[in-house]
Amino acid sequence: MPRPLIGITTSDYKSQLAWCFDWFAVWRHGGRPLRLSPSRPLPEHLDGLIIGGGDDIQAHLYGGEVQLDVRLDPARDELELDLLKRFIPRHTPVLGICRGAQLINVHLGGSLDPDIYTTHEGLKRRRTVLPRKTVDIVGDSQLYRLLGVTWCRVNSLHHQAVNRAGKGIRIVARDRDGLVQGIESTEHAFLIGVQWHPEWLIFNRPQQRLIRALVKAAKAPR
Repeated sequence: MPRPLIGITTSDYKSQLAWCFDWFAVWRHGGRPLRLSPSRPLPEHLDGLIIGGGDDIQAHLYGGEVQLDVRLDPARDELELDLLKRFIPRHTPVLGICRGAQLINVHLGGSLDPDIYTTHEGLKRRRTVLPRKTVDIVGDSQLYRLLGVTWCRVNSLHHQAVNRAGKGIRIVARDRDGLVQGIESTEHAFLIGVQWHPEWLIFNRPQQRLIRALVKAAKAPR
């Protein structure tokens, strides 16, 4: 059986090293990764889609207040919202990573916390690709069934987070500070977002199960 085509969204200026982690995460589990960015032509067909991590999402898209000194990528916002609009109705499996989880929520009418360090007084600043944050996962969730654990240690590279859940979105994971770390759709077979970066945790079995599950879902007939 041919490898399913998995689109992975990035910015035009993402580093080659970071893209290599994206590429390897999908390839090792049997997928055919395709980089999607604003300057690249879009395919008519995808078997699966990963909305990747990156810059902040424009505040007007979720009714938030404009933040100073943040990096934005309006062209990428437009690209990813268009991809979700096209492929969610086709029941294409979708995984959102960090920014990607936030964008899924925004696309479905939810809101974001624009800066967790401003809105949560005394929150410890964490910015690391190493698994230093503890996340608790709801026991009856799809995310729990895929990871096979009720808690896990993850990395943390975000300063925004999901606030109000969008239409059909269920919050299924939080860190020990109460911040949303995982969401999933109650209306689609595979529409999941995680606030961390599983592609960087290449030796972590639960995190690799998540990417493997996406590729497996992409192989299934719809």
